[in-house]
Amino acid sequence: MSEGMLCTKTHEYVLEQGGKYTIGLTDYAVEQLGDIVFVELPEVGATFTKNESFATVESVKAASEIYMPISGTIAEVNEDIISNPELLNEDPLGNAWLVKIDSNAEDIEYKDLLDYSDYKEEVQG
Repeated sequence: MSEGMLCTKTHEYVLEQGGKYTIGLTDYAVEQLGDIVFVELPEVGATFTKNESFATVESVKAASEIYMPISGTIAEVNEDIISNPELLNEDPLGNAWLVKIDSNAEDIEYKDLLDYSDYKEEVQG
């Protein structure tokens, strides 16, 4: 699933799929968080700018704010992970996406995003 995926330095990913953009947490972020016990997501229709906090994920270790990798409007929320937050631990790059957005983000918003392979190299040092 990592083909075409772009990642932030704060461990979110964005993947364009048929005009919608899927936003989620990277596998590295989920691994660092440990067992996830709670996920709070925004309402459909809410609009966020790049780097704005849009969700909260709580694990047995910590609570973390999740930041929008590009500007957009929430088009869909993954209800499955609200009721089953542990799904994030199982499949963060697949079925455990957080939200899907509609976006007309300018190219400049993409300049600091990393290719998934470059991201993996950076976090593994």
